[in-house]
Amino acid sequence: TGVPDRLVCLPGGRVVFVELKAPGKKPTALQLSQQRKLAELGFLTLNLDSKQKIDAEIAIWKEVWKL
Repeated sequence: TGVPDRLVCLPGGRVVFVELKAPGKKPTALQLSQQRKLAELGFLTLNLDSKQKIDAEIAIWKEVWKL
């Protein structure tokens, strides 16, 4: 319970946990708690609430990580 909706596995052993929300909706307290635990372990965690934000993140990954 509370674990992000998507686990994105990328080349080079990169892992991103993504919580998908309806537009304008925020994560629950439990979801935020789980995300903090993952972040403390060194994982990137994101909350995205639109296709535009998802596309923007993918573009960043492609640029930064040369995917």
